[in-house]
Amino acid sequence: MSLREIIVYPDPVLRKKSAYVEEVSKKITQLMRDMVETMHASRGVGLAAVQVGVLKRVIVVNVGETLLALANPEIIGGDGEVQMEEGCLCLPQVLVEVMRKEKVKVKGLNEKGEEVVIDAEGLLARALQHEIDHLDGVLIIDKVSKLKRELLTSKLRKEAKERAIAKKS
Repeated sequence: MSLREIIVYPDPVLRKKSAYVEEVSKKITQLMRDMVETMHASRGVGLAAVQVGVLKRVIVVNVGETLLALANPEIIGGDGEVQMEEGCLCLPQVLVEVMRKEKVKVKGLNEKGEEVVIDAEGLLARALQHEIDHLDGVLIIDKVSKLKRELLTSKLRKEAKERAIAKKS
């Protein structure tokens, strides 16, 4: 296993739609393991492959005692709505209120390539929805008002420029 670098906004790869996984190969299984290690090292509760620069529909989520690694996850049902504050590893120091389904049913392939269906609620449901959004190039800043999004993106672009300058020094 190895740590992977997490891509930070405004990198354009975060806006790309990820490709379906044809089969859960050894390469995909290794990606899942690396993503779990990277997520834990970053103290996150979820990570999508696009966040480590791989445009494949793969996510990992670790909430409480539930650790999931899924290829081709899709939401096939949901119920209720709840608004909560969310952060994101690719949007450092950004927290925004996001409305999500309270409960979801998610279908995907596990690390063995077997189809699984997960009934999730609470933080697990929220994390699954958040990571699945990433696979379609959707970020939490897309779920806020236009004014707040403009303020956040301006701040994030400025910080990205400062990081780039600091790297060159």
